[in-house]
Amino acid sequence: MSDSQASTRQLLGMKGADVKTTALWKIHLQLMKPITWIPLMWGVVCGAASSGGYRWTWEHFLVALACMLLSGPLMAGYTQTLNDYYDREIDAINEPYRPIPSGAIPLRNVILQIWVLLLLGFGVAILLDLWAGHKTFTITVITAIGAFLAYIYSAPPLKLKQNGWLGNYALGASYIALPWCAGQALFGELSWQIVAITMFYSLAGLGIAVVNDFKSVEGDRQMGLQSLPVMFGVQRAAQIAAFMIDVFQIGIALYLVAIGERLLASLLVLLVIPQITLQDMYFLRDPIANDVKYQASAQPFLVLGMLVAAIAIGRHPIV
Repeated sequence: MSDSQASTRQLLGMKGADVKTTALWKIHLQLMKPITWIPLMWGVVCGAASSGGYRWTWEHFLVALACMLLSGPLMAGYTQTLNDYYDREIDAINEPYRPIPSGAIPLRNVILQIWVLLLLGFGVAILLDLWAGHKTFTITVITAIGAFLAYIYSAPPLKLKQNGWLGNYALGASYIALPWCAGQALFGELSWQIVAITMFYSLAGLGIAVVNDFKSVEGDRQMGLQSLPVMFGVQRAAQIAAFMIDVFQIGIALYLVAIGERLLASLLVLLVIPQITLQDMYFLRDPIANDVKYQASAQPFLVLGMLVAAIAIGRHPIV
């Protein structure tokens, strides 16, 4: 890996980026793990598409960008910084080059970053609710739920990430259901049916969350965290993750058939097929060595499938 590639991986918050830096903005950005922002920002796009109320105007475009800022850099950045703060002992084993265990940033600065991102997130959420005319401040409530899930996922005494099932589902819901519901509420009406559909879709996100656990198996085992790779072994956990990713996307395709969107349901299934192929090529053969390669190659098909489903749902408004 070249120095420039390693530096880029470091800024994005990817594993294996053992690069020394003294630039404060790089250290703060690394804590926020920009690579994790993309699914949440895409979730907002899916919510806007499923709402049926998004219009291609500059106003709607800028409002959507503000919601993507909320879901990605602010709330995902808050979540990742919070997680790094509470995972500093595990990271000292798995990723000692991370900003906190390497000593690149004092803990007081990390705590300050957590609060700044959280307060900015709530500020943007309130402004979006005012724009949408929400009397119940729906987006602010969604933001509060996300902040609460992030806290109980990372922090004791609950620390949901200690339980592979609960922790990964909380993560999957945060990456799929919450930003989707925010986009839906911003441009349309958020119903319990939409919440149920996105929570079901989040079970596929649970599988994606499991993929992230393979990079920290040794540290999780030493610290007593019951991630799926620790509980079931690396190979069996990889099979469970692949099963969750594939089956629940197929479940959404069946729902699309039920509402009369057979063409888009078929397209969603066609997008699942390359994911299965890449699972066999990379992930199932060596989950630890190929987790990043698998996610980089397979996730585009998953997120495109989310948009296909959102467009189909948007053609059949649920209120």
